[in-house]
Amino acid sequence: MPARMTARPLPLPRLLAALALCAACLVWSAAQAQNSRNTPNDYAQVRQLLQQGQSAQALQQADDYIAANPKDPQMRFIKAAALSETGHADQAEAILLQLTRDYPELAEPYNNLAVLYAGRGELDLARQALQEALRIDPKYATARENLGDVYAALAHRAWQQAQASDPAGKTRLAPKIEALDKLLAPAAAPASSPASAQP
Repeated sequence: MPARMTARPLPLPRLLAALALCAACLVWSAAQAQNSRNTPNDYAQVRQLLQQGQSAQALQQADDYIAANPKDPQMRFIKAAALSETGHADQAEAILLQLTRDYPELAEPYNNLAVLYAGRGELDLARQALQEALRIDPKYATARENLGDVYAALAHRAWQQAQASDPAGKTRLAPKIEALDKLLAPAAAPASSPASAQP
């Protein structure tokens, strides 16, 4: 059975401001890594190349590994994260969608698809992907937190649209929008670097 993957929650301020992408990596447990022919070093090397800004080399190493181990979900997941970090969200999405077909028992690819969808402003698709992740794993706290972020972003958007289309509603809706803006303001301060998961 494939290992659990972890991903950092969607940063709500970025969802509301720019719906930025965040990347995620999955983590194998030590027992599963020892029982496998794959070594954690292969994954660590690709991650290290990414951290050093050598994305072309990291992607090439990931491709080489995947060619030799086509059924390995972890390296495919890492590659999807690398692609999203380097601005190739469409390719990352294709890999994550394939992971959902190959490993329907994994919730994490759905979580990361939601991040990609939210990054494009497709909040309804993000909501659906997160609901699927939670159907698979109801205790998946990251997906649940991300779903809350998506609902908050949907509420913010709906209130703004209602306020724009109903002059009488401006007075009524302004406090709600302000309250949500205030709620999000403290979290927006340290948002200088893109959010990424920790292995």
